[in-house]
Amino acid sequence: MPYERTEVSAQEIERQKEICARVRSALGGSERFAMVDTYGCQQNESDSEVLRGYLRSMGYTMTDDEDKADVIAVNTCAVREHATMRVFGNVGALTHLKRVHPERIVILCGCMAQSAEIREQVKKSYRMVDLCFGPHELWRFPELFERTLQVHGLSGARGRVFDAESAESVAEGLPRERDGSVKAWLSIMNGCNNFCSYCIVPYVRGRERSRRSGDVVREAESLVAAGYKDITLLGQNVNSYGRGLDEDVDFAGLLRKINAIPGDFRIRFMTSHPKDATERLFAAMAECEKCAPHIHLPVQSGSDRILRAMNRGYTAEKYLAQVDLARKYIPNLVLTTDVIVGFPGETEEDFLDTLALTEKVRFDSMFTFIYSRRPGTPAAKIEDTTPRAVIQNRFDRLVESAGRVSAELHRAQEGKTFRVLIDGTAKNGGYTLSARTAGGRLVHLRGDESLIGSWANARIVSSNTFALFGEITE
Repeated sequence: MPYERTEVSAQEIERQKEICARVRSALGGSERFAMVDTYGCQQNESDSEVLRGYLRSMGYTMTDDEDKADVIAVNTCAVREHATMRVFGNVGALTHLKRVHPERIVILCGCMAQSAEIREQVKKSYRMVDLCFGPHELWRFPELFERTLQVHGLSGARGRVFDAESAESVAEGLPRERDGSVKAWLSIMNGCNNFCSYCIVPYVRGRERSRRSGDVVREAESLVAAGYKDITLLGQNVNSYGRGLDEDVDFAGLLRKINAIPGDFRIRFMTSHPKDATERLFAAMAECEKCAPHIHLPVQSGSDRILRAMNRGYTAEKYLAQVDLARKYIPNLVLTTDVIVGFPGETEEDFLDTLALTEKVRFDSMFTFIYSRRPGTPAAKIEDTTPRAVIQNRFDRLVESAGRVSAELHRAQEGKTFRVLIDGTAKNGGYTLSARTAGGRLVHLRGDESLIGSWANARIVSSNTFALFGEITE
């Protein structure tokens, strides 16, 4: 299918902002509170920044206390069954709150809400939800919220709004309320064209749409000017950035453009697909001094048979060759990955291929998952008779191996000194600050909270599987 890209007009975005002002005026001068509860990936976190930005423009103050909130927005994830069940459990728990305070507005949005099946389930079984919309509707949230106020009323529920019909598009100029002042998400694209057989993302996020490089660079410049020092570029597959644009730019070129922005900051990105990770990308990472020497490259399986069934588009041999090439360009590369255990039909031999690949690569960190069936995906139709106990045993063996390798790699950092960015607080055996190395390794330090947002040299004195422990040096 051809790549298509549509843009929301500046006039439409301006209309949404005018609706914000209208809602703010209609609600009057009394202080009102809103809560945004986010599930899932970094892209969802980025979307929640827009939700908070719009709600702030409509006169709401943000809170983390659902008992205090006049509006509760639940931004959902549909990637794994566990996340879906958690959302339904937590939304269902709002029944009592809604019964006591019927004037409060409950919103369910995000990837789950893009599914027609889920929306019908919410309509029938979760009557406390007043507004339900998918990620394609995010840019027109003020319009949907105003409709909700009109049918809901400020004194009790009289109707509900369900909407997930907008076309996939790119919208610029949306307000944002970011969480923190040190690290920032910067979405460069949305959607996915890969259709891995286990993954629901292309069905709920839609096809790939890249933002124009000029818009991305301008947002990056504004983040640097605002003092952000750690900027993560987001996309379901950042390696395919630029397809469908009427400009000659790929992801490696975008990295170089952002690297040219004056300032002392780091560039990170999530997530890469191995079939699109090229030598051009590795060369750009090596040559851009602000680009973090870290790549998250999900392998998912080490079995060629399972990789074909997953529709991943590469073999284990090709993946290993990419790792070798990346390490050739970036000798200090920190490499992390995702692995799925228990894909339908996986045999012990398939699993041992995965275990062998991970042991050979020696990932700095692995995110391991047991396969989660997602209705509507091709893999959901594959019959599998593997006992759950067998899958759990394989998962436990992989986790043990991953933890052992991570601990060994962390011990190898002891005695070294790294330039780190102190980005938050910690409570771990007297260590009060958290920081990150250029490669993204977590470092716990001792020091005053006034150091948050600053660079420091940290000598590593000890480690465990998950973190390094250091002391600040001159």
